[in-house]
Amino acid sequence: MSTYGLFVRFTLRSGAGEAFDTLIRETAAGIQAHEPGTLVYACHEVEGAPNERIFFELYADRAAFEEHERQPHTRHFLTERDKYVEKTEVDRLQPYAGKYPTGAEK
Repeated sequence: MSTYGLFVRFTLRSGAGEAFDTLIRETAAGIQAHEPGTLVYACHEVEGAPNERIFFELYADRAAFEEHERQPHTRHFLTERDKYVEKTEVDRLQPYAGKYPTGAEK
């Protein structure tokens, strides 16, 4: 099994932070309740950049990511986010070294 990750930077529209963060909290609740293959789904504000949000996502494998993408809460997020987001940058990650939530080292 090979973990799969994403690093996502969202640049929000001016004044959209609170609504975007509410949408994320709803989405994260669905992820916690229904996605055992999602190992980490961490959302961050960026210090000194109020319109920036960073997500680090780590999945058990590519299949777990694809399952995440099929979930109703994720589909809802993907549909709604454009109301709040000006720009999205995504890096797809292939972890190879470090400490991970499963306790396994790479």
